[in-house]
Amino acid sequence: MKDERLMAFYEAVRQQVILDGKSRYRFAGEGVKAYADKLREEMDRRRLRFTPIDWPEDGCR
Repeated sequence: MKDERLMAFYEAVRQQVILDGKSRYRFAGEGVKAYADKLREEMDRRRLRFTPIDWPEDGCR
C-alpha cells in the first residue's frame, strides 16, 4: 500500500474519533481502534509523520 493511502485511512479514523467526541453516538469502536493501531504500527515502521489519534478516556463503545 502506498504511504499516502495508508495515511489517508488513518486520517479518516482520526476524523471519525473527533466527530464521535462531538456526538452522543460512537461509531469508532474497539474494532476500529485495533485497525487504527495496525495502521499506526505500519506508519511507525515506515517512519511516516502523522498526528496520533486522541482516543477518548472512557474508551471506545
